[in-house]
Amino acid sequence: MSQEKQTDIDGRMELLLRGTEAVYTTDALRKRLEEATKPLRIKLGMDPTAPDIHLGHSVVLGKMRQFQDLGHKAVLIIGDYTARIGDPSGQNTARPTLSPEQIQDNAKTYFQQAGKILDTASGKLEIRYNSEWLAKLTMVDVIHLMAKKTVAQMLQRESFKNRLAADQDVFLHEFLYPVVQGYDSVVVEADVELGGTDQTFNCLVGRDIQRAYDQQPQIVLVMPLLVGLDGVEKMSKSKGNYVGVTDPPNDMFGKVMSIPDTLMENYFTLLTGLPAERITKLVDSEKTHPRDAKAALAKTIVERYYDQPAAEAAADEFDRVFSSKQTPTEMPEITIPTGTIGIIGLVVQAGFAKSNGEARRLISQNAVSIDGDKITDTEADVSPQNGQILRVGKRRFGKIVLK
Repeated sequence: MSQEKQTDIDGRMELLLRGTEAVYTTDALRKRLEEATKPLRIKLGMDPTAPDIHLGHSVVLGKMRQFQDLGHKAVLIIGDYTARIGDPSGQNTARPTLSPEQIQDNAKTYFQQAGKILDTASGKLEIRYNSEWLAKLTMVDVIHLMAKKTVAQMLQRESFKNRLAADQDVFLHEFLYPVVQGYDSVVVEADVELGGTDQTFNCLVGRDIQRAYDQQPQIVLVMPLLVGLDGVEKMSKSKGNYVGVTDPPNDMFGKVMSIPDTLMENYFTLLTGLPAERITKLVDSEKTHPRDAKAALAKTIVERYYDQPAAEAAADEFDRVFSSKQTPTEMPEITIPTGTIGIIGLVVQAGFAKSNGEARRLISQNAVSIDGDKITDTEADVSPQNGQILRVGKRRFGKIVLK
């Protein structure tokens, strides 16, 4: 190999390994890149179990984009069929089964949202739905497929072991999931599969299934799970600690500004393309004030999903509202009847809480105010006036309109 090509491969490896948790295996990836005579096929499976993609999903999508930028083909598999099984990864109980209608509704948004990150040119991206092949399998096909793995091998999955140790049920259909996901790799002839750490077992099963079908086993790149805004749990819509890729710029900026300082390096590394040297300076509090570093992070993320003017406007609005303690220039209107209303009902009707219980918790945490006056009594009745501002937490504002 020429020195020039060796240097090129080294640079590609450095980029592709950035931020990864594990690679199976690094040597195999290098060899595959060195010997490739055509674009590698980079697989990522996403089950449409929820309608929105958040920054946690963008970690693996961003890695897939790096492969695209190096000339390889992204194969995004929408798991409309595997979603019917339910991925047991990281679960201490079996996932509820989704209806075909729920799955279809969720899948509609995935391509549009993933397109904010991936290169959607026809030569760079292939979209597949695994119902294309899984729905056609006969019972004989399924039996032959399941014969590729043993029960002992399946019980090596951490979540299964934990549930059995706790005397909790593991259902037979849950064994299907990693095997049919592995079959996806066979069908699309994946060279590389991407996944979060919770997908390691599934992706490695894919290597075994490919071997059983006389295919060269895929390389597996495992990405770390992005910690959510609370700084504790992984980012998840169900936990409310997420930033959606379709969040408005001001909301996206404000949410990023709320992360603990300890998460900044992780977010810079996994969510931006900034050079490592630049990140090191930004997260060094002696060289960059943490607030300035976080603002740079928030602007970089907003610009990625919108554009530079939107990022600058979001930064200015954040400074105006939170530094100058003013109200936003734009906010939703909350239309309610004239008269008295319970504060819990007002918060829920405004859309600032999903349930009475959540509203009660926010009120108890001193997070609710009307025109700056805190309301801490969860049983309070209020008589809002036209034009008053309801504020819940740091970022949610609404203008009251009486009808």
